[in-house]
Amino acid sequence: MELPSLNRDYGSVMLGSVDQTPRQQRIRIQVLLTGAVVTANVIGILIAVGLGAVGIPEPSTLRWDLAYVNFIAVPVYILVALIIGVVFGTASTVKALRWSINDEIPSREDARRSVRAVRRLVWMQGLLWVGGAAVLGLCYGLVDPDLIMKTVFIVLMCATVVVAIARLYTEILLRPVWAQILQAGLGLRGSSVRSRAINSWLIGTGIPLAGITLVLLFGVLRSDTSKTSILISVTVLAAVAACVGLLTEYLFVWSITGPLRSVRDGMATVRTGDVNRAQDIVVYDGSELGELQYGFNAMVSSLREQERMRDLFGRHVGRDVAAAALRRDPQLGGEERVVAVVFVDVIGSTTIAEHRSPTEVVDLLNKFFAVIVEATERNGGLVNKFEGDAVLAIFGAPVDLDNSASSALVAAREISDGLHARVPELSAGVGVSFGSVVAGNVGAVQRFEYTVIGDPVNESARLSELAKDDPRYPVAALRAIDAAAQEEAARWTPWREVTLRGRSEPTPVFVAR
Repeated sequence: MELPSLNRDYGSVMLGSVDQTPRQQRIRIQVLLTGAVVTANVIGILIAVGLGAVGIPEPSTLRWDLAYVNFIAVPVYILVALIIGVVFGTASTVKALRWSINDEIPSREDARRSVRAVRRLVWMQGLLWVGGAAVLGLCYGLVDPDLIMKTVFIVLMCATVVVAIARLYTEILLRPVWAQILQAGLGLRGSSVRSRAINSWLIGTGIPLAGITLVLLFGVLRSDTSKTSILISVTVLAAVAACVGLLTEYLFVWSITGPLRSVRDGMATVRTGDVNRAQDIVVYDGSELGELQYGFNAMVSSLREQERMRDLFGRHVGRDVAAAALRRDPQLGGEERVVAVVFVDVIGSTTIAEHRSPTEVVDLLNKFFAVIVEATERNGGLVNKFEGDAVLAIFGAPVDLDNSASSALVAAREISDGLHARVPELSAGVGVSFGSVVAGNVGAVQRFEYTVIGDPVNESARLSELAKDDPRYPVAALRAIDAAAQEEAARWTPWREVTLRGRSEPTPVFVAR
């Protein structure tokens, strides 16, 4: 047996979840509607009986000459009215909601028919009570004309209570239906929060106060009314006001806390910073609270889009560059920085492309780049450029490092080891340099990129050519070794002095042990 869902997609466990089956939704709608109608009417009947027997004792209905009315006419009418209100009312409403039960997308006519059906269900209860006022007023009046006013007053007052409670109940219990209508892009004009509050006050306070006022007025106009009768009437009406007021206040609070709770739970997820985990909440309220739910979903959607753009931006230019750009408006130009530079260049890329398909070449290069990116980021550097089959990595810009030379040398060794172990099909020369560069945004106002310009960039590229003689070992310039920590510098040994292309003086070159 399948256990019921405990989700609060619609603000309450009893309303089910958005993924419930059509059969589950049909059962829920029928049971909840029947329960709402029966509950509202039972409350009205209890209030009417209490007021008629005790609350307004004069003129009394507890007389033997009214036995056939009290024990035949009243029960029969109540039974018939309940059957009509429950059976025909809920049946016509469920028929109008057939599209929802069958999990179909509603048309505008379906939405209008659903709203009309619910209103018809509520007002049917009111009409049955108005009919009760006429029928029972006539029955009691045939025996004692003085009972007509009392009977009509009590039944009409209870009718107002029943209609109000039924309306609050149905608005809450049919949230799954309203959610489907709103999800289909069809407007739903439900009662506003203000009208719900006024309705709650009217039923819980306004009508009982009016009843107390009328009882006192009748007591003044009727000379045979005792002070005890007035005291009893006022006390009973006050008790009714307290009980009904508590119920209507609970229903009012229930109608607004559900949407607010869903937004609160959604905001709690957003505050964690992981916007992608934040799920769209179900919009099921036709008042300002529904607009709040819709606004939350729109906000989350916008945040997801921003997060996606931020992620793409970071992947294209580097996360550190992206973070710096987002903190302040990026401008053309740069600043002088002392950085370490690692240049990695593939050996024999032309031969590789000659013997492999373009797809295979791209897959191989992606594995090659992955090794370099992981080693660079693990040591605090920035992969600044993918130049065909070569990579330029920077250490010390835009984020300062405690010892950028050491970080670059460690990354160079890890890159050489990683390529040998993970991408044996490719070999690459790895060169490391150190010195002053200009780091900043280069290009035009319409399109620019973050890069570094200076002698260390050129030197690292030339050194990567030297490293191709034995690609198992990266090479580095003397100034990178001198700037590194002693522990890291000890891992490199002098190799030779080489006059690099474009230079007149020889450069001392070290190789990793």
